[in-house]
Amino acid sequence: PRSPGGDAGSRALAAPGARTCRDRAEPAALPPAPLGFTDVNLNSRNTYEVSRRRSAPEHLPHGGTAPAEPAPPPQEPAERARHRVGIAGAGSSFAEFFTRNFFTKRTKELKPAVQSAPGWKLFGKVPPRENLPKDSKIIQQEYEARTGRMYKPPPPSARRKNIEFEPLSTTALILEDRPANLPAKSVEEALRHRQEYDEMVAEAKKREIKEAHKRKKIMRERFKQEENIASAMVIWVNEILPNWEGMRATRRVRELWWQGLPPSVRGKVWSLAVGNELNITPELYEIFLSRAKERWKSFSETSSENDIEDAGASVADREASLELIKLDISRTFPSLYIFQKGGPYHDLLHSVLGAYTCYRPDVGYVQGMSFIAAVLILNLEEADAFIAFANLLNKPCQLAFFRVDHSMMLKYFAAFEVFFEENLPKLFLHFKSYSLTPDIYLIDWIFTLYSKSLPLDLACRVWDVFCRDGEEFLFRTGLGILRLYEDILLQMDFIHIAQFLTKLPEDITSEKLFSCIAAIQMQNSNKKWAQVFASLMKDSKEGDKNHSPAPKS
Repeated sequence: PRSPGGDAGSRALAAPGARTCRDRAEPAALPPAPLGFTDVNLNSRNTYEVSRRRSAPEHLPHGGTAPAEPAPPPQEPAERARHRVGIAGAGSSFAEFFTRNFFTKRTKELKPAVQSAPGWKLFGKVPPRENLPKDSKIIQQEYEARTGRMYKPPPPSARRKNIEFEPLSTTALILEDRPANLPAKSVEEALRHRQEYDEMVAEAKKREIKEAHKRKKIMRERFKQEENIASAMVIWVNEILPNWEGMRATRRVRELWWQGLPPSVRGKVWSLAVGNELNITPELYEIFLSRAKERWKSFSETSSENDIEDAGASVADREASLELIKLDISRTFPSLYIFQKGGPYHDLLHSVLGAYTCYRPDVGYVQGMSFIAAVLILNLEEADAFIAFANLLNKPCQLAFFRVDHSMMLKYFAAFEVFFEENLPKLFLHFKSYSLTPDIYLIDWIFTLYSKSLPLDLACRVWDVFCRDGEEFLFRTGLGILRLYEDILLQMDFIHIAQFLTKLPEDITSEKLFSCIAAIQMQNSNKKWAQVFASLMKDSKEGDKNHSPAPKS
């Protein structure tokens, strides 16, 4: 006995005009056709529905046309389609079984065809998981067969010896194979990469060991320096400061002074060394500070910014330079962020500079004063900083520069050149060949007492010996800087020398600089600095007398 749906199943296979789900969207008649195999679309999701329709032709009308039937949603799951087939009748179960076996057989036949596709595809339609990894030798053979070129490993001499980059640590050097989707390395390439990797690791380890020794050395020097500072502080507090007048000129104190003052006693020693020849009291400071505040208030109420700048430039009213202070404070030690607006020492610095402009209206405010006042504020109280500031600027050298006394400034430059030629004759002639005069680099150094040109801790040590030796040490420090960078400066031209001396390297250390300063001899023909400068002053006065007009008889 045959299955009730057997004829229907045979007719479904014999129908040559089997339609897919795309054909169902357009209602049309099914014309009779000769027997043949159906063309099944494997990409269709509704193949089961097509089999169901072809397996039940007895439900069609006698006219041979299939009634229009709404198409299922395009995203209809296969399980729902299978469920609809199950409720269609007895003939559909055989078709479902036949169709399932049919697709299983086709899938098994297609798999070998996909896997055996020739060539290696990186961007093809084959999914990455279906690409079987190939051995490096097979890939190399395929490449040689395709290109006709043979691979030749580079000779050992051509291998890269110098590493073009410096790894930060050995942990950053990890030797890995190529990803699975790239051709594997050849044996020669793998060995070469392993050798380069070992070289990089060895170099990185050497560098790390060297840096570790360097850090350890720096730490030992720092601990030693802190111990020396601690022991020196005890001597300064217990022995020197209580007997200042009797011990300040002794050889022991001068040697301790050269090594640098402990930060805890630096401000006190500076005040004692600078002195108070002007007899300024804290009460006098308050008087000039209140006057400065009144001036600020009157400026803000009555003057515009342009009027203030014009007034500040006039010699008749130097007190008007109060407003110019604001422009310079923001540029004072900008890396510290303590003197700028909103910083803890902004108002303090503004008060000290404002009080000085009212105290010395003949000098007023000159650019560079803010650095000197800032260094004093970092080491002294407000009133003491003002007293030291006013007395320091009253010294002959500072007064000549801040009052822009050109004749006096030229004498200081001439005295500097005398010792420049005596200590550094080669560099002196090099500067002369480019007509590079001392004013190009010395003015900035003297105006700020090296606090702008050198690191702050090094500048404070220069200040220590400056308070001991006076103005002579300022010019000796300048010669020490030139000696330190003599070899570099001899290779430069005018422009580069001026730029270099205007902005000195930041890695300058106190040990190197002070060793160069100690090598500078401030004697010329058995004449010291004071004697050379005095002779220049005498020659200048005699020259003025000779050029003066003769009195009328």
